[in-house]
Amino acid sequence: MPTTRKTRRITIDDVARATGVSRQTVSRAINNKTEIDPETRQRILEAARLMGYRPSRFARGLVRQDVTTLGLVIADVLNPFFPEVTAGVLKAAERREWQVVVYNTGSQRRKELAVVDMIAEQVDVCVAFLLHAEAINRAVDMSMPIVLLDKDGMNPSVPGVRIDFDAGVREGLGHLIDRGHRRIAMLDDEARISAAAPNPRREVYLELASRHGLPVDESWIEPAANSVAGGAAAMERLLEVHPDVTAVFAYNDLIAIGAQRTAVRRGLRVPDDCAFLGCDGLSLSELVEPPLTTLHIDKPRLGELAVEQAAQLVAGAEPHEVPDSVVRPELLLRGST
Repeated sequence: MPTTRKTRRITIDDVARATGVSRQTVSRAINNKTEIDPETRQRILEAARLMGYRPSRFARGLVRQDVTTLGLVIADVLNPFFPEVTAGVLKAAERREWQVVVYNTGSQRRKELAVVDMIAEQVDVCVAFLLHAEAINRAVDMSMPIVLLDKDGMNPSVPGVRIDFDAGVREGLGHLIDRGHRRIAMLDDEARISAAAPNPRREVYLELASRHGLPVDESWIEPAANSVAGGAAAMERLLEVHPDVTAVFAYNDLIAIGAQRTAVRRGLRVPDDCAFLGCDGLSLSELVEPPLTTLHIDKPRLGELAVEQAAQLVAGAEPHEVPDSVVRPELLLRGST
């Protein structure tokens, strides 16, 4: 019986290599964008025809060719942090009459890499929350116009919005120390730990503990899944090892809420026996009892600033010409401290 060999599909990268341009330039030529020289467009289209390149079904039919398409990559659509960021992105994109396509990765390395590979042919510019350096570097290697959400410590060649956790965490932990707390634990994000991603929150926690002579070290940092349930489970483990803890600083509000509810369930008084500090400023943080003290981040503004940077890339600016934006957390004092 004769065997058949499947012919490898010609990709946008093949066309880019054959014509000596970036894959994004090929995408602009195929999608008839205005930001490309007519002669270059014709050369690319002719090469694509001769090579047998066919744009993806998504590029041909599911997005409009006459508008700029922005790809928004988020970690978790169920995490209340990201819908607020998305609202800011959508608002800024609507002002420019851009369309937005949303991708969800779960902060998984495999999914981040797959999304980066996929969207290069589908969008004109990307705003992304990426945890893994490998995914960011791949986007850079593809010459993909990309802006990072929460850039702090990530690839310096990529523009992005930096959340000033250094200043925010110093203020928040300073508040706990001023209240007399010495045994302050941290519930950290296990996904960020496993990805070996930059973690300013953890770094500032350890620095301040050392500076103020607090009797805590790495053993007082408990990894937590990024959810209310994750915070609850982490608090259970923390109390088994450090029942004398008097304050908890959580990576975000979801983890803090789960931890605080566990403390109350176990009979601890909040904040008398144990105080809690979150980070994000989610609306949910006002609904627990007592309401959670948190480092509030202007999440819609975060999204708007990222789109403003993306617009500079679409207009032709090189990544190194787009200055980073900064959002600073604001300490909101409530009943949990």
